[in-house]
Amino acid sequence: VQRIVTAGSCFAQHIGRELRRTGFNVVDAEPLSSVIPDRLANDYGYRLYSARYGNIYTPAQLAQLYNEASGRFTPAEPVWEKDGRFYDAQRPGLDPGGLPSVDEVLHHRAHHLKQVKSAFDSADLFVFTFGLTEAWVHKATGTVYPTCPGTIAGQFDADTYAFKNYDVVEVLAAFTGFMKQMRAVNKRMRFLVTVSPVPLTATASGQHVEVATVYSKSVLRAVCGKLVQDYDYVDYFPSYELITSLNNRGIYYEANKRSVSSEGVDQAMKLFFDAQQISSATHASQLETAEEDPELR
Repeated sequence: VQRIVTAGSCFAQHIGRELRRTGFNVVDAEPLSSVIPDRLANDYGYRLYSARYGNIYTPAQLAQLYNEASGRFTPAEPVWEKDGRFYDAQRPGLDPGGLPSVDEVLHHRAHHLKQVKSAFDSADLFVFTFGLTEAWVHKATGTVYPTCPGTIAGQFDADTYAFKNYDVVEVLAAFTGFMKQMRAVNKRMRFLVTVSPVPLTATASGQHVEVATVYSKSVLRAVCGKLVQDYDYVDYFPSYELITSLNNRGIYYEANKRSVSSEGVDQAMKLFFDAQQISSATHASQLETAEEDPELR
């Protein structure tokens, strides 16, 4: 049975959840007991993606994670502190309240990286949702962070950190390099790429947030188009177009005009299943197989 690994921005959570619910073999390398309710599990990064890495907004961060898991990269300042508690700087939001020591953070990270390497290397299909072009980096080393230092934990220092807004060339190079590393391990691996339809709520670019959103999504969509054009093992799923189309007049967004509604997710996934010619009978068959074999859950 095809092993699917999911990663990316927050919209990727919806895709992974629907694939899992329908019975596909979506990898969960860091499972949590089923007695823990989803809402609590999600707060700590469980059951969101194929490993407990939280949102990965940029291909640069994705490539960095895999390089770290493979022993080819060590991030600068891996642990941040706030109010006497310690946080993994690469996923500071996944331990609400932090951990009691630096050593405990590093121990958790080592376990996480081992599971990431196992999950990524075993994938037959890698699903990635491109979310943003904006990131914060460590000036001296280029380490990419998922959040601005000082927002969740750590302290911001303009001499240490810099805002980075990736362009088309940089985004394409980061994801292409990641794909080639993955296919060096499994030459049959395929990729399904999407662009998140969730707009920015803030930007450090100095532009109006609407302008910054259009720039970001335009870059990401152009990269996805180039990937599909150049590589026969890459497919594109147009969730972005479906949700944001002017013909829909915003019906697939919640009242805040940013979060995608359950109806929007359902419609996007229906389109996906229809495009793949996956029938309800196929769904049921895969779900039955997954229920019989716990390794496929």
